[in-house]
Amino acid sequence: MSGETGAFMTDSTAGGLSRHARVRMQQRCIPSAVVEQLLDFGAGRHDHRGASIVYFDKRSRRALERVRGRAAARSLERWRNAYAVVATDGVIVTVGRRDKPLRRH
Repeated sequence: MSGETGAFMTDSTAGGLSRHARVRMQQRCIPSAVVEQLLDFGAGRHDHRGASIVYFDKRSRRALERVRGRAAARSLERWRNAYAVVATDGVIVTVGRRDKPLRRH
């Protein structure tokens, strides 16, 4: 999964959101459209705790622009540091915005 770009789930809401994730989306003002694009285009890596972190990297942003168009990619530019933590069953555990680069394990 490290560095993969592509759909995490075929249906963005297939796994659903945990209550915690919904609360964090509201607290952090992260729109559901951003989470959907993360799941559709984001790169992922294991967090070594049984879940995966999905985030936008350069490759995923280019893929999003190629598929959705430049206007859509630019509208999400503000959210380029957003991430989602997805459990093995596909449930989104939490969402947030990075202020530091992801640590390499």
